[in-house]
Amino acid sequence: MPSHRPNKIMSKKHEKVGLWMVGAAGGVASTVALGVAALRKGLADTTGLVSALPPFDHLGLVDPGSLTVGGHEVRSVGILDSIQQLRERSNLFTEDLVRKCTPTLRSFQKNIRPGTLYGSSAAVRKLVGDSIGPRDASPAAAIERLAADIVEFRRKNNLDRVVVIHLASSEPIAPKATAHASYGKLERSLAKKGSRVLPASSLYALAAIDAGCPFVNFTPSLGIAVPAIRQRADEMDVCYMGRDGKTGETLVKSVLAPLFATRNLRVLSWVGQNILGNHDGLALRDPKVRLAKIRSKDKSVTPIVGGSPTTLVSIDYVPSLDDWKVAWDFIHFQGFLKTKMSMQFTWQGSDSILAAPLVIDLARFAAHEHRTGRGGAMRHLACFFKDPLEVRKHDHASQWRMLLDHFESSGTRQP
Repeated sequence: MPSHRPNKIMSKKHEKVGLWMVGAAGGVASTVALGVAALRKGLADTTGLVSALPPFDHLGLVDPGSLTVGGHEVRSVGILDSIQQLRERSNLFTEDLVRKCTPTLRSFQKNIRPGTLYGSSAAVRKLVGDSIGPRDASPAAAIERLAADIVEFRRKNNLDRVVVIHLASSEPIAPKATAHASYGKLERSLAKKGSRVLPASSLYALAAIDAGCPFVNFTPSLGIAVPAIRQRADEMDVCYMGRDGKTGETLVKSVLAPLFATRNLRVLSWVGQNILGNHDGLALRDPKVRLAKIRSKDKSVTPIVGGSPTTLVSIDYVPSLDDWKVAWDFIHFQGFLKTKMSMQFTWQGSDSILAAPLVIDLARFAAHEHRTGRGGAMRHLACFFKDPLEVRKHDHASQWRMLLDHFESSGTRQP
């Protein structure tokens, strides 16, 4: 497959960065687009943006309002359609904000290209219905077309670099294949018509790599977590990270669980019940997709508290909630003299509003990493993920320190 590598080391002054989102008209991606437009017009502040905190002022990160937005989408819905649905059904955004941002959003919509259904799950195909996209001859052909879309987006908008972030619906757990072991074997398998050697998320990852762009997987899907694909990324000196954005209940777990560990309180069980009603929730009705999500959400507690507590996570689709999600957690723990006690908490938030600023953060941090010429796993971004690549620490404080230490020791601090 051809590759397109831009000049990576350059001055950061007046840098133009593109944000290419897979699932570009989904709830999270459309909220990102609206957020960028609002920041550009001075209609929003940076509340919710981690990258806007003082520890990162010295980095000279790209202005979030200057991002140029584009992406791949397999459905016929547009960005404005999705935003209107979120406003009407979930009471998000004001009509005035949407109206003022509409011209910018229409310009972003012109950058949306058809995605691929190669490797897509049955749940996604059912959600999509009749695909509006082209029929690719093989997974390799799909990757080549997707990469060309990203390269054309960069060229057309005169961008210095593009960050690709995967936001599409969650996939079932992908089975391992012998072709996953080396890129040579994988490339041969991808050239075969009808090959199912990789899920769609991994095809998008390879397209980003071939376009020479950082890739971030914000979903629990396989994405770049394949040895052969990471081998390709390392050969291309492309930076990447994932997976599964940590936005709500799991974030609270990663902050709260260390309390029990540092007080030497034994956690006996931790049960979490989650309900949500958006398209992500609809996709999670598929038992195979739900299992993949649950495995990701259920990884944080035991490594932090130790022992072998009973941990249960459930996810149910409740259509009336729309973009709002609710998590109720019950923690049963043992204290001094074997006394059993409990704690409960409830978390309620808008899925898109919680995730969108983190996507912008990841775009800014990944663009910075790419500009400095560093490739490989961006382990310092672990605090943004439930199941971070190459990172075993799950408590938020340790992950936060990793982020701060990376930029303290990277030699990018200005006098």
